[in-house]
Amino acid sequence: MLVLLKPGTPETTANDVMTRLRMAGLAVHRTDHDAQVRIAAIGDLSAVDWEAAKTWAGVESLAKLAKPFKLASRAFRPHDTLISVGRATIGSEKIVIMAGPCSVEGEEQAFTIAERVAKAGATVLRGGAFKPRTSPYAFQGLGEEGLKILRRAADAFGLAVISEVMDTAQVGLLSRYADILQIGARNMQNYSLLREVGHTQKPIMLKRGLSSTIEEWLMSAEHIMAQGNQQVMLCERGIRTFETYTRNTLDLNAVPVVKELSHLPIIVDPSHGVGIRDKIAPMARASVAAGADGLIIEVHHDPDHALSDGPQSLYPDQFDSLVAQIRTIAGVVGRTV
Repeated sequence: MLVLLKPGTPETTANDVMTRLRMAGLAVHRTDHDAQVRIAAIGDLSAVDWEAAKTWAGVESLAKLAKPFKLASRAFRPHDTLISVGRATIGSEKIVIMAGPCSVEGEEQAFTIAERVAKAGATVLRGGAFKPRTSPYAFQGLGEEGLKILRRAADAFGLAVISEVMDTAQVGLLSRYADILQIGARNMQNYSLLREVGHTQKPIMLKRGLSSTIEEWLMSAEHIMAQGNQQVMLCERGIRTFETYTRNTLDLNAVPVVKELSHLPIIVDPSHGVGIRDKIAPMARASVAAGADGLIIEVHHDPDHALSDGPQSLYPDQFDSLVAQIRTIAGVVGRTV
């Protein structure tokens, strides 16, 4: 149930309403919009006499939260969520660019790429330290040493860090080094992991599962938010379809659909979305035109010898050109880079 309080309701009255709802055994979440307190009461709604609740001090009206994703919906929070990370405010009119290698391979590699992407306009350095690979014999990442390298490289060039957390045991470790915790596509419905990152104060980037619907994706975000962490951003990274020419099918329909359904920022990953170097730029440009709040792009100075995802990594010069194109498109749609 969504409980709307009268504009200007005193804090003591708002707290009294929330206390009553909690005493009924409901989970209570609050947001403020246009000077109005909006309270989502979630759980067994039969525990409250809602006709009587309409007469509580401060209550203006009640409305059912019809969508299964309550906290992620625009019905609960009409305004866009803004997430501050380093120099970036994700969800604002300024499009955030995250870039870097698929995997951290060493000090020289990380610093070389960090310098180039920062110079081009990226504000977040991406890089994997724990790599979930299809083959158990493929490079699995450098672990904590990779995180240390990533952190040093990012700090050297004024960048924030995003890196993937693969299981609950890694959450504390990743939180020490990364500014954003990434939940990969294979873990989108790993509910134990979602609940664990929901207890952190770190921004979370939730990638869409390979075969997941938009509603399933938003419900996974709900698992995180229900634990108290409201700093969630979504990432469209392509879904598995019958098409085999590209690695995945990048579903850009998801961008305007999510924007309508949810207040959460949405990032697009064209690198995994297509998996082919020369298709990344056009899909990145289309993502910005569709309304994405940011891009996450794989960049490598020597992709032919990359230990993972070389064929879908841009050369630094290609990344420079792409950012310049994105600036132009952003201006057309009323955004900046």
